[in-house]
Amino acid sequence: MIIRAIKPEDKVAWQGLWHGYLAFYNVTLSDKVTESTWSRIAGGQGGFFALVAEDNDGVVVGFSHCLMHFNTWDIEPRCYLEDLYVAGSKRGGGVGRALIEAASAEARRLGANHLYWFTDAGNQTARHLYDRIGTLSDFVRYDKKLP
Repeated sequence: MIIRAIKPEDKVAWQGLWHGYLAFYNVTLSDKVTESTWSRIAGGQGGFFALVAEDNDGVVVGFSHCLMHFNTWDIEPRCYLEDLYVAGSKRGGGVGRALIEAASAEARRLGANHLYWFTDAGNQTARHLYDRIGTLSDFVRYDKKLP
């Protein structure tokens, strides 16, 4: 397996995984949002970087999207691992862990001292991995739609 930065030629493979990711979370997004997301992550715009995992046959089987940002509690930036997805047939084989470790290394290279992420409380498969490599926060997240 190879973990590497996303490239423009990964778009079709990424789209297939992206749609699988959205289906996993029962989310429907417009093509406009998907295209905008692709443009930001593939172009490294707005503090984003994205990684993909390739299997031994060169097939893209997973991705991570990360956002570097400053915060009020530290001098160094932090890295928000916004999206992490591995194709269903490749789960449990170390792809997710490898993507998180590579995201951590890239975030450190970019000056971050902290990587964090969220997942659905019921996503037990992912949480089994996350409980081994991260620390569960006591924070509770709230959302407010802005009209």
